[in-house]
Amino acid sequence: MTVTGPRPDATAAAAESDPGPERPAYLERLAARTARAGTVLCLGIDPDPRALPAGFSQDVSGIESFARLLLDAAAPHAAAVKPNLAFFEAFGSAGLGALERLRARIPADVPVVIDAKRGDIGTTAARQAAALFDSLGADAVTVNPYLGEEAIAPLLERLDRFAYVLCRTSNPGAAELQGLAVVADGAAGHPAEPLYARVARRAAAWGPGGTVGLVVGATAPAELERIRAIAPGLAFLVPGVGAQGGDAATVLRDGPATAGPAAGRSGGGLLVNVSRGIAGSASDATGPGRQIDLEASIDAAAREWAARLPVLP
Repeated sequence: MTVTGPRPDATAAAAESDPGPERPAYLERLAARTARAGTVLCLGIDPDPRALPAGFSQDVSGIESFARLLLDAAAPHAAAVKPNLAFFEAFGSAGLGALERLRARIPADVPVVIDAKRGDIGTTAARQAAALFDSLGADAVTVNPYLGEEAIAPLLERLDRFAYVLCRTSNPGAAELQGLAVVADGAAGHPAEPLYARVARRAAAWGPGGTVGLVVGATAPAELERIRAIAPGLAFLVPGVGAQGGDAATVLRDGPATAGPAAGRSGGGLLVNVSRGIAGSASDATGPGRQIDLEASIDAAAREWAARLPVLP
């Protein structure tokens, strides 16, 4: 992949040979943007061709045009932007090209979380880190912990980047595996607990420090509260408050970190993702008998969500 605009690293090769931090840590940059925006809103960009507003073609051109409109109208009101890689990968090289152009369009002070859910054996994870951090210029990524810390270490070790570990997700079937009971580990001092709780406990000790957070869904408020107690110092990326119906007030109460490097910063390391809740406003605007400015509709929806997800004192 070739990024068509400025990116944090001069070249992928240079970044891989010298992985030291070239910029402030991710949590520092996130806090600075959160303070400027006054919100913990994360703009999710998941351009489903079947859900595009009228006037957008259901192909790569259509998803790129809509994603660009969404970004331009809503990103000024967000603390971060989270493109979902799968919606671009589905179109092959043309889709990746569209994502690269979108990435180049995002202002430099807005952190970019690539929702990729990666995780594999170490050598593969190293190439995933090169693809996501160096070629695509991601500031943070989502990762799958199923293979253990060793497998995702290359995605955790960059001091200026960040990885959100899937912990307790927002989908209806999340408890099928994430809720499985795990036996007590006397040697490590871990009690018997659900798998998601053990993931949180383990992830808190992963990486060099300050590069790991958790994905915790707003649709599981009791679990979110429990995970915060287990991992008080980890930053949370919280999906599920928009179309999935999670309660924003509960997330604002239990989502911010209470210890560690994130706790003393604006927003407490919390990001609350909203995708369809903002993008859907464009489809509503083009319904039968309605024809209003799409950018204005998206802008209004993003402003509303930003106000609902303020940075609390």
